[in-house]
Amino acid sequence: MIWNETKECMSRDEMQALQGARLVKLVDRVYHNVEYYRKKMQAIGLEPGDIRGLEDLTRLPFTTKDDLRDTYPFGMFAVPNSQIVRIHASSGTTGKATVVGYTRRDIDVWSECVARCITMAGLGREDIIQVAYGYGLFTGGLGGHYGAEKMGATVVPMSTGNTKKLITMMIDFGVTGLLCTPSYLMHIAETIEEMGVRDKIKLKASLNGAEPWTEKMRDKIEEKLGIHAHDIYGLSEIMGPGVATDCRFHTGLHIHEDHFLPEIVDRETFRPVADGVTGELVISTLTKEGIPLIRYRTKDLTSMDRSPCECGRTTARIARFTGRSDDMLIIRGVNVFPSQIEAALLEMGGTTAHYLMIVDRVNNLDTLEVQVEVEEHFFSDEIRALENLARKIEHVIQQAIGLAVKVKLVEPKSLERSMGKAVHVIDRRKMD
Repeated sequence: MIWNETKECMSRDEMQALQGARLVKLVDRVYHNVEYYRKKMQAIGLEPGDIRGLEDLTRLPFTTKDDLRDTYPFGMFAVPNSQIVRIHASSGTTGKATVVGYTRRDIDVWSECVARCITMAGLGREDIIQVAYGYGLFTGGLGGHYGAEKMGATVVPMSTGNTKKLITMMIDFGVTGLLCTPSYLMHIAETIEEMGVRDKIKLKASLNGAEPWTEKMRDKIEEKLGIHAHDIYGLSEIMGPGVATDCRFHTGLHIHEDHFLPEIVDRETFRPVADGVTGELVISTLTKEGIPLIRYRTKDLTSMDRSPCECGRTTARIARFTGRSDDMLIIRGVNVFPSQIEAALLEMGGTTAHYLMIVDRVNNLDTLEVQVEVEEHFFSDEIRALENLARKIEHVIQQAIGLAVKVKLVEPKSLERSMGKAVHVIDRRKMD
């Protein structure tokens, strides 16, 4: 199923022509309506007329999260507040919150993009879709909600909170689709097993995002629940969930290029890299009215594939994210991503998908301890068996990241479960 065949199956020439025309309009709009952009462009001697198409994209300055924070709360808005119908904001846990505003048309475009994503997961208007992202200032809940309504599906706005109640409603309402974070879906799957209601679940597919997750975790979720799990991508600065998702072939996430112009740039030189080469994803919002952004650095690490997909869509695909440049830990000079730890743990048996990395500095030397939950039957084994398992995990992780680590095995369900974004790292070096 394809929600919007006209846009999702355009030829590459048609798509580039559309993107070029929209980019020219975007630059003109921000130059005349956003003082911050006008000053940035004037500082490098650039005027709107200098941008005539995609070939001039790299002449434009980048935008970062700091730009949004420096203009808090409404300094990047391109329309009067009277045209803003909704405001969302980030949590602000790593600094001042970033605020985004939507016009009525922005909400319509957002709903359209999420409808494309849900359709990509094999769900349609006959399905009952439970949204278990948080509602409120976080974009996940309302983004998923409006997209499911747009396609005509029945929406259960469950949000997060009581997991057993969520499962009860899932059974009673005959829920067939679920939107939530992958770590929360793992928790839901474990709770379904505890309740002994696996045979009563009618779930067919899920769309999971808001945090990086591995192919191994997808396999684990699909095995536990007997569903198809899809990766949905978005970020509040660009729109929210629905910027991209993967189809049933899982060969990358289709990005809605008619609305979001993607680039992959080298993390150090910031120059564009060739398709297939990993770098940082940069996005320009081609149609956004409330807070249009030019060359926004997402910090997400991926690569691009512009070849047509088996599903029939011709939109570019971005590879599953290897992490975020700002999530990267440098430990004793080695670059380490949490996703590497997760992938290593899911390669072996005896552990759950729940872990916590604790980075510290002892006698001026960085240390890494990984707390790993073990499965119930393993934890009841004798001490020697647990010690052997810990050594085996240490070896697997060392092979994956090139660093010696200390592994601490903890009881099942002892690590905190998150209904939002899972916390996998505590860096005590930052607390000194």
